[in-house]
Amino acid sequence: MREILLKNARKIITMDEQRQIFEGADVLIQDGAIAAVGPDLESKGETLLATDCVITPGLVNTHHHLYQNLTRAVPAAQDALLFGWLKTLYPIWSRMTPEDFFLSAQLGLAELALSGCTLSADHLYLYPNGARLEDTIEAAKTVGLRFQPTRGAMSIGESAGGLPPDHLVEREADILNDMIRVVDGFHDASPASMCRVGLAPCSPFSVSRDLMRDVAVLARDKGVMLHTHLAENDEDVAYSLAQFGCRPGQYAQDLGWTGDDVWHAHCVKLNGAEIDLFAKTRTGVAHCPCSNCRLGSGVAPVRAMRDAGVPVGLGVDGSASNDMANMIGEARQAMMLQRVVLGADAMGSYEALEIATRGGADVLGRPECGRLMPGARADIAVWDAQALGASGSWDPGAVLLAGATQVKHLFVEGRQVVADGQLTTLDLPALIARHGARAVDLAQAT
Repeated sequence: MREILLKNARKIITMDEQRQIFEGADVLIQDGAIAAVGPDLESKGETLLATDCVITPGLVNTHHHLYQNLTRAVPAAQDALLFGWLKTLYPIWSRMTPEDFFLSAQLGLAELALSGCTLSADHLYLYPNGARLEDTIEAAKTVGLRFQPTRGAMSIGESAGGLPPDHLVEREADILNDMIRVVDGFHDASPASMCRVGLAPCSPFSVSRDLMRDVAVLARDKGVMLHTHLAENDEDVAYSLAQFGCRPGQYAQDLGWTGDDVWHAHCVKLNGAEIDLFAKTRTGVAHCPCSNCRLGSGVAPVRAMRDAGVPVGLGVDGSASNDMANMIGEARQAMMLQRVVLGADAMGSYEALEIATRGGADVLGRPECGRLMPGARADIAVWDAQALGASGSWDPGAVLLAGATQVKHLFVEGRQVVADGQLTTLDLPALIARHGARAVDLAQAT
């Protein structure tokens, strides 16, 4: 039995059923799971002193487009709204290769790890030049994060009234066949799973209603989760009304896209009736505050969603619309936006941290993650309470108000992925050099 004892943490924020917080306590890891949390624990295995540190569950990223790391801050797209932003970037993305998808996923997951993330979803909806979902799955293995890739798709091109160019869309029969292939080949439903595959048509403006309906049937037959973009901004809602004669929530409900096996990205423009629908059906939301700000989409009604009982997690979204992927920063932004709209008491640091940990794990159907309690998976973030940004804090647990922006130690399934602020699983400087050179190549070809 392999044991690791995290010893004498200044504060442990468990996010367990009682939301317990311990001071001067320990976390015992055994064979990839949490065996105990509390004071004066003992172990015959490895001991890591956590003195002057805050321990939290690993953060959970519920929405990303990892491939977009190669198109950060593209000048022509920097100040565009969603639809114009997409039209600017589609031609660049169409030139990407399978190696580009692998490289960008490695870089993006490394960035997430250093920001305290242990579990990340990814929404990959275009496959140019022979790219496949497993390009990202293999990258996740090299970094060591728990991964929830989704087989996305676009099937309605410009000539048929959709947004993407025709050469980036796929035949719907081919999409469904490949979805079956990747679920059968890579999905692991076990509690300790490092890879669970979901199915994720891109959006109402890039796939048909028939495909949305067929994918919902397929996902439930296979026992996997469903994901898409919904109600992201005013353009998105206007498209739904014009093309389908209904709001996005009704569109989702009509096609079988509500339930506890579904989560939608953004949902900035959900109205009260749609929030009630999602609460009643336990349909999840991936809230992406930085991306929503970057694209001028608006502020999602997270306070209203939470109060109604909608499951809400956080997502960094693509690194061409954020343009960073820092989960601890994303949680802070979520807290600040609710305060801007509703007042300083609208959301506190501990609630926003809950959304970023337990909330995200629940949205992704992973109740064994996102909390520190016996039997949960050992996905753990250790933060330096003496870091520059934390110095002077009277409450070291309020990490979103005053705390480190980079994790000190990170464990995934009990394996140390970050040690003393350094990634242990790959050569990060070499990766950055390769990634940066490839981004220059794409820019020069534009």
